[in-house]
This record gives sequence, structure tokens and C-alpha cells, in this order.
Amino acid sequence: MAPSRADAAHVQAHDQLFGRADLTSGRRSPAGRKQPREPKRNAPTAIPPQILRRVVKSRLEIVRVPEWNAWPWLVHGFSTRTGGVTTAWRPAQRSGELNLGFTASDTRENVLENRRRFLKALGAPRSMKLVMLKQIHSSSVLSVGHHDIADAVPCRGDGLMTSEPGLLLAIQTADCIPVLIADVEKKAVAAFHAGWRGTVKRIVESGVGKMRVAFRSRPQDLIAAIGPGIGACCYAVGEEVRAEFTSQFAYGQELFYEVSDSDPVREKYPLLFLTARAPGHGHVGLSLHLDLMEANRRQLLDAGLRPEAIVVIGDCTRCQCNRYFSYRAEQGFTGRMLSVIGIRP
Repeated sequence: MAPSRADAAHVQAHDQLFGRADLTSGRRSPAGRKQPREPKRNAPTAIPPQILRRVVKSRLEIVRVPEWNAWPWLVHGFSTRTGGVTTAWRPAQRSGELNLGFTASDTRENVLENRRRFLKALGAPRSMKLVMLKQIHSSSVLSVGHHDIADAVPCRGDGLMTSEPGLLLAIQTADCIPVLIADVEKKAVAAFHAGWRGTVKRIVESGVGKMRVAFRSRPQDLIAAIGPGIGACCYAVGEEVRAEFTSQFAYGQELFYEVSDSDPVREKYPLLFLTARAPGHGHVGLSLHLDLMEANRRQLLDAGLRPEAIVVIGDCTRCQCNRYFSYRAEQGFTGRMLSVIGIRP
């Protein structure tokens, strides 16, 4: 990964510190002269981080799939973090943020106002009702209708589907992958919350199967959008996660990359980081990264969807945390976005 401005500043600070002590980096020969250093062989960086985009913080922005404009009955959109009234996470910022989830850090009034703004910008009719879940990282997919929204307590699960107009199915995320699906022939829709646990439990693949049973959907009539979420560039996981995927999917190994975690200060001043650990027992500069977006795309293909019917937005929420909420980038102290889909009444 290319060093950031922050990395360069850290290296410069160390250079100044060593300069004041009349020390320099690098190995020296017995005569005191510097020996040329051998070029360092970095481990391959399979997926570089995304470039941080400039955003207008005061403008409410919704990410849509342009190809879906061909079906005017279909309402959909992925929210971002800009253009709301919340100030809990960035109090110094002039404009508020669009937190759409009830969290301990934000007020109920702020969230309701943010949702009102979001639905207005989405262009959803005021009569449409928002349907949400208490998400539990499961493979549970629920079929809902107007009679299900009377209960004030949301159902537990991670997928919603309906064929009734006037309902707006919503999934909350802050790094996990949202997946929206529509049957353009039967006019049915579904929304899925796919973290790594839900993905390894095949929530999207099984969700398509449930649409086939409930609505008699044919895979060739389905269109899907994989929304913004944490990308393979930033999603470092442990070996236990790889073991879960490789035990479930024939292509499981293809979803993982060994990425070099470059640290400019560590590379320039290696003696500062020496430990008493035996060789081979320390950090070797590689981390295991998972491509959750690709994992869900492969599930959609296995479920029978046409490759050209699947749109991957591709934005990494951690790389672009000025545009999206990111649980990892902000160590859990962050808001929530909504990914919604519905049928106009």
C-alpha cells in the first residue's frame, strides 16, 4: 500500500528526532561508513486502498443503480453519511450527518429527522412504510406484508422480502454488505444484510431460493445490487474466518488475499521494533483479507442470476469514511446507513 500523508509525517518526525541525537538510519560498516541496503522485498499488495473522494458534507447524497431506472415502479437507494442533523461523531463539523439508526450516541429526534430527509430525497411516496429488522448476523429471511408492520418491536433476522406495494424494506449497515434484489417480472423485492457470518451461512443464496418459493421468481428475471461495504482492501480477518469459508464453498480460497501491511517507520528504523521472540514467531507484515462483495456476487451467480444482472457498487466504506459510516474505521463509534428497496403503491 502506498504510504499516506500521515505515514510520511510519522517518518519525518522520527527523522527529526534522530537528527537531534546525531543519529541516522541504516546499517554501518565497521569503519563507520554506510553500506548500501539491499532492496526490501515487499509481500504483494493484492488490492490497493481506494482513493478518498471529496464530498460535500452539507449535501444529502443517495447512491443508486442507474440501470434500475428502467423500472419506474421500483424504489431503491443506498444512503451515505452526509446531509443530516446528527453531530455526535464529528461535533466540530459545521454540517450534521445522516445517521439513520437508533444508537446510544444519537437522539431519537435526530434519527427521525434524518429518516424524513432521506425518504424525501429518495423520492419515496409519503405513504410508503419503512420496514426494518433487529439484525443478528443470521441466515433468517422474512416475508413481510402490511399486516406485519403494526408491531412496534422489529422481528429478528437479516433478510426481508415482499411483493406488496407501499413497503420500503431497509437494511442497516456500517461496513457489512447490503444486497438488494428485485424480480422485474413478478414485481417482488428483497433486501439482505450480509456480514461475514451471514455470508458464510449463504443468506443471499438461500434468500433467492425463498423468493422462488414465495413469489415463483425465476432467477433469470432477478436483478441485484451489492451496495457499499468494507472492501477487500481493508477487511483483515483471521485464519478462522478463512477456515469457515473454505469449508462451505469450493471457491472459498479465491475470496482471500494476503496483503502487505506496510509501515514506513518500521521499515526505516527496524532496530526500534526488535523483540525477544524467536525467529518466525513475530509479525511478518502480512495480513489476510476477505472480499465480502465478491463472496456475495458468487452466491448470486450460484443462485442462478445472470452475471450482467448483478451490479457491484464497489465503494469501500472504510476507505471512504468521509462519505460512509464505517464501524472499523471509527472503532465502533459511528452511525448507521440504510439500504432500501420497495414497490411504489
